Amino acid sequence: MAEASDLAGESLLELLAGFIVELRQAGLPVSLTENLDAMEAVQYIPLGDREAFKYALAATLVKNHSHWRAFETVFEVYFSLRGAEWSLDPDASDFVDPDEDQSQAPEGAGEGQQAQGGSGDSLTPEELAEMLYKSLMRGDQSMMRAMARQSVRRYAGMEPGRPVGGTYYLYRTMRNLNLEGMLERLMEQAQEDSPEPLTPLEERLERDEYENRIESFKKEIESEIRRRLVADRGVEAMAKTLRKPLPEDIDFMHASREEMVQLRKALQPLTRRLAIRLARKRKHGRKGALDFRNTVRHSLSYGGVPAEPKFKYPRPSKPEIFVIADISGSVAAFARFTLHLVYAISGQFSRVRSFVFIDGIDEVTRFFEGTDDILDAISRVNSEADVIWVDGHSDYGHAFEVFWERYGQDISSKTTVIILGDARNNYHASQNWVIKEIRNKARHVWWLNPEPKAYWDTGDSIVGEYATYCDGAFECRNLRQLERFVDNLV
Repeated sequence: MAEASDLAGESLLELLAGFIVELRQAGLPVSLTENLDAMEAVQYIPLGDREAFKYALAATLVKNHSHWRAFETVFEVYFSLRGAEWSLDPDASDFVDPDEDQSQAPEGAGEGQQAQGGSGDSLTPEELAEMLYKSLMRGDQSMMRAMARQSVRRYAGMEPGRPVGGTYYLYRTMRNLNLEGMLERLMEQAQEDSPEPLTPLEERLERDEYENRIESFKKEIESEIRRRLVADRGVEAMAKTLRKPLPEDIDFMHASREEMVQLRKALQPLTRRLAIRLARKRKHGRKGALDFRNTVRHSLSYGGVPAEPKFKYPRPSKPEIFVIADISGSVAAFARFTLHLVYAISGQFSRVRSFVFIDGIDEVTRFFEGTDDILDAISRVNSEADVIWVDGHSDYGHAFEVFWERYGQDISSKTTVIILGDARNNYHASQNWVIKEIRNKARHVWWLNPEPKAYWDTGDSIVGEYATYCDGAFECRNLRQLERFVDNLV
């Protein structure tokens, strides 16, 4: 028994080690100390309680709410089979393989079903639908789990070794279950069971309850499909397939609608962190030049020995920011998020002025002044800014020339100019002399490019011509890289 327990413990530790590695591969920052904390925590958790085990690991390994979804995905993959061979508790029977669990036979199953060990293969589609209806009506979670297992077995058509994603199997299963019709049937039954007609509020509450039960059933189906895929393909292969980037690693230029929502949610806490860090850096800046007179004065208390040098502390100054953003095509999303971030932390700058362009250029600072809704201001920028000169195709050279003619005189030694764009100029003249002139007057000139560096200066990209006259050109494809750049602005 002791040897079996040791083997189980060793197997669990190996599984947890692989789980930690996959979390790091997914981008979650898990330190060695947090790894040890997780190993310690699971010793006090009943492994038969899946939820307690999951949240114990989350409490020790997840530090950012936006990372929860990635953690949950990895957890569901790594612990989907939940084989008793890695359990520290030899009596933990909740951790079983889906094809070996014959103990949860659905209520009401016929003799033919019992004869097959609870598989339910003898049930007709109508009988299966009736049992699902009863389980949803009663909210019986164990029966819903059994129905999910049987539905996947019957309708998903899963074949070992077949390179098909779980979404395909989920679609096939759901198509045969007709859950929309099931919801209406449940509502009709609720109306019949009520002694009096349901009020609109009661009807809404009943509908919400049944929708939640159906959603819970869908999750059971997803879990069952995932368990079978892991059993077929292995944990590592499935984890790699299901791996999704963290919000801070989502590519601006290729983000889906769902990922855009995640980016917006991640932006607000990022702006708070950046504002605090920038304010702290400016407050605790480096010492300035040696203050000779003050040093000599204090040396008198040491008999004329300058034992305690005194320095002139520079007065912290807030830079003035000019943002010049290309809002054409796929770089528009990058420009929107950067403008949002800059204005959200605008209190750390003496002034922020914004200019947007395609082949024409327009100052859009007016849209951000006197408003607390940055998203509304950016929406107005997209719809009201005058950025079309000829045909609406990017022309950096012309836009920069117009900028210099109209606003060049406003640039001073306190101005930091940030240019946002991929520098794909449609083979027009670059007019890079404008960037040179700006650099001669400004404090700093930075170029942020949302394209991978491997794509720079390929095709019609001329970022190298402009970068020659900048203090630096940076790849800025996601929030993590954008945060790293903004953190060094002051």
